[in-house]
Amino acid sequence: MPASARFVVVGGGVVAAGAAYHLARRGAAVVIVEGAQAGTATDAGAGIICPWTAPLDGAWYRLCCEGARHYPDLLAMLADDGEVGTGYARVGALYVAQQAEALHGVAGLLRSRQAAAPGMGEVTALAPGEPSRMFPPLAADLAGLCITGGARVDGRAIRDSLLRAAARRGARRVPGNATLVRAGHRVTGVQAGAESIGADAVMVAAGAWTAQVCAGLGIRLPVGPQRGQIVHTRLPGTDTASWPVVLAERDPYLVAFPGGRVVVGATREDAGFQYHSTVGGVGGLLAGAVSLAPGLRGAELMETRIGLRPVTSDGRPLLGPVADGLIVATGHGPEGLTAGPWSSLAMALLALGEPPVTGLAPFSPGRFQSR
Repeated sequence: MPASARFVVVGGGVVAAGAAYHLARRGAAVVIVEGAQAGTATDAGAGIICPWTAPLDGAWYRLCCEGARHYPDLLAMLADDGEVGTGYARVGALYVAQQAEALHGVAGLLRSRQAAAPGMGEVTALAPGEPSRMFPPLAADLAGLCITGGARVDGRAIRDSLLRAAARRGARRVPGNATLVRAGHRVTGVQAGAESIGADAVMVAAGAWTAQVCAGLGIRLPVGPQRGQIVHTRLPGTDTASWPVVLAERDPYLVAFPGGRVVVGATREDAGFQYHSTVGGVGGLLAGAVSLAPGLRGAELMETRIGLRPVTSDGRPLLGPVADGLIVATGHGPEGLTAGPWSSLAMALLALGEPPVTGLAPFSPGRFQSR
């Protein structure tokens, strides 16, 4: 498809923003239709970039690794377009446990993956007490593994950077909910409020709402919301900018950002589209945080964010065409900020008919449509 083709991208998260940016960067005419739904996963995501400890299947794990490896290239592209404030930093990660023996399984997993994942960096065993020297609020008796390649990113910041960069390259942003328009068997555009927008192809990257957008054409997709509550705290006067990400066998995890901010997350709830925090959710996170990191007991409570992660019935994303003129990109679950930007590049190239940057067959929506 020629680069001058017109595309509509539906969605307000990092995948939609990334796809619009990569399309616009290649000279395509792009309209981004951003819905007003509360709870976009990108708005709440903690921003952990450390796929090597995750118990993911082969293809999904490789996609996440490609996503982690893609960040430096993406940041360089954005810098060329005047965007530098993404919150990304390679601060390393700690995987901690009270007993060093409990780390053996994770250490073995990391060793088995290290040769094929240079981005992981060095993996070092830490004796009890050493993790708290790197992340001072942690309990003093915790042992750990240090993974130097771990990173974090501010989801809202990188999404907004992608949208601004796309706009500088000519993309147009339209607020409102999109209704797909079809002529015969082909999707020909969307209706957004009072505006009809024609397109050579439409990409729906609307997160947990993707199935709702496509349902209007009778297309059924096995993707829906998983609620995540996440608490932001602050340690006034503390330099937290270089603290590593903290992971454990069970949540909560801890992610530090500049300005004394420490993020505590996250719940994983089958609560539909209910956009509210709960006593049990927030209380459980805070109790777990104080147990893991007693030094957070006196931290200020800043806010609770709620994100509705798009999850599929088999846990892997949906990436590819579902009808003539219609592509979907969703279902990244808790790995959206890790794999989402790479997936958005893959989807932009697919829409343009260019050679793929990654194998998409394991994520084809057709794996469900053929059942």
